[in-house]
Amino acid sequence: MPKDPSPEHALAGRTVLVIEDDPIMLRNLAQWFQQAGCKVMVAHDGVEGLKQFNTLRPDAVVTDIIMPNREGVETLMAIKALDPGVKILAISGGGRLGSTDLLTMAHSLGADAVMAKPFRSTDIVAAVGRLLLPDGGQEAT
Repeated sequence: MPKDPSPEHALAGRTVLVIEDDPIMLRNLAQWFQQAGCKVMVAHDGVEGLKQFNTLRPDAVVTDIIMPNREGVETLMAIKALDPGVKILAISGGGRLGSTDLLTMAHSLGADAVMAKPFRSTDIVAAVGRLLLPDGGQEAT
């Protein structure tokens, strides 16, 4: 029997910053993480997200990649420079380049995990929960 909590339990009471420029997606993400027991902070772009991060230092960040004002890769690199230990999940629907290329780049530049849109609520909540487990979601080898 594993000693570590499940991904869902890892979220309870934790703070998640969601950075997303699409208002419907932002509302959905905030609702899903609140239902999982998280305190949720929201930002509509990378500039606002970086300000929120500096103010409250969340446990995890979910950031879109393609956004106005300050795109997601630049934002995640700035956040990781401030706190290398914070867990970041990058999400993208792709735009012109395609989500796979953008997410691969985001992962190589500091995202702890990546996920292509569209996704199910349970999948993204579980992904962030895994990042917050004591082993960072890494599988035993």
